[in-house]
Amino acid sequence: MTRTQKEKIIKNVFFLFALVSILILGLIVIFLFMEGLPIFKVVSVKDFIFGLEWYPTYDPPSFGIWPLIIGSFAVTIFASIIAIPLGLLSAIYIAEVAPPVIKEIFKPVVELLAGLPSVVLGFFGMAVLAPWLQETFDLPTGLNIVNASIVLALMAVPTISSISEDAIYSVPQEFKEASYALGATRFETITRVIIPASLSGVSTAVILGMARAIGETMVVLMVAGGAAAIPESIFDSVRPMPASIAAEMGEAPFRSDHYYALFATGIVLFFLTLAFNLIADYISNRFKEVGSATL
Repeated sequence: MTRTQKEKIIKNVFFLFALVSILILGLIVIFLFMEGLPIFKVVSVKDFIFGLEWYPTYDPPSFGIWPLIIGSFAVTIFASIIAIPLGLLSAIYIAEVAPPVIKEIFKPVVELLAGLPSVVLGFFGMAVLAPWLQETFDLPTGLNIVNASIVLALMAVPTISSISEDAIYSVPQEFKEASYALGATRFETITRVIIPASLSGVSTAVILGMARAIGETMVVLMVAGGAAAIPESIFDSVRPMPASIAAEMGEAPFRSDHYYALFATGIVLFFLTLAFNLIADYISNRFKEVGSATL
């Protein structure tokens, strides 16, 4: 067999696997819409998204998912407030400040933490963090927005740190040498040269970390409290969309309005996650021209 024939076979094999992957994902999306759209024969899109009551088993039922959307955004925003500074600063430390020995230890540890099962962190939130919050702040329950946000932040930090560290480390050495040659300190070089040059990769890391937080199911199911109501305090329990789908799908009768409503909630979650990924893609392309340190 000639080299040209081998390359042609390899090319076709890669094309086949790529086609199968795209086809499977496309069929999953089609199935999601087929099972979710029938609920809009019962309730309008506006009442479904902005409705304030989620009582799918009542008679008559209420299918408003606005409290679930608010719950998802609440835990995501507070998790981002915690995770972004921690992830970004740890990435800067590992890439630019840490001695080589420390870097060789911290880098694989952060990557291992990114693969930690979410159920393990959920148990930590239930068994350790929730009782501490309940006792410290004299709360009726420790399963609330703060608890869920802290645990989600622990999940997002390794993602943000690992991807940001790769972007920061890929800044060309001549950029740093030129900065030091002009008399800049290490802090000035990091803040005025390295971060702007790696902004594309850092922004992508932050958006992907937030996307992971808003789409996480197990943690919010275990530690968010499960109250399908609009929260009035950061210590109130909430039920984000993934938690609602996971908790209720098993008890919803097949092809019932409740069943269709849960799939429709999945459609809303799909569009939110898609929006995060489109924003990440836009930011990545928007800041590519700043420097060559992009992912």
